[in-house]
Amino acid sequence: MKSIDALNSQARVWIYQANEPFANQEVAEVEHNLQQFAEQWVSHNNQLKAGAAILHDRFLVLAVDETQAGASGCSIDSSVNFLKKLGAHYQRDLFDRLRFSYVDNGAVHTVSKDDFAQLYQDGTINDETLVFDPLVKTVEELSSGFQKPLKDSWHSRFV
Repeated sequence: MKSIDALNSQARVWIYQANEPFANQEVAEVEHNLQQFAEQWVSHNNQLKAGAAILHDRFLVLAVDETQAGASGCSIDSSVNFLKKLGAHYQRDLFDRLRFSYVDNGAVHTVSKDDFAQLYQDGTINDETLVFDPLVKTVEELSSGFQKPLKDSWHSRFV
């Protein structure tokens, strides 16, 4: 099994955020399913050099080192279909891009865009609150910019 860390730093990354965290017993199952998918992921009959992970019990990450073979539209479609089925099985929405995750007292929370704005107005979160950026594009960005202060993120335009 290839982890994401074993891939080239410029490997392409896709992050899918669950609307709520997976339970402890589900995390190992989900990660196993992700790893199996990554190991069998192909593009135009070429095996992709891919890795997968689940982070913070809610972020499903797929990555492809495209120096060997690039992810095509069909291979990306297959990953989306896989994740839709996985989400349905665990009753999680992995495709709601208007949910934001942040850290408060060491715990990760995921809320709607409107609730996020309200938390900011109430002072529960502020410019220094760490938020997660599921739009990072590479393994390098995942390790260096997945978590950042609200003031340095695209989330700031919603508060």
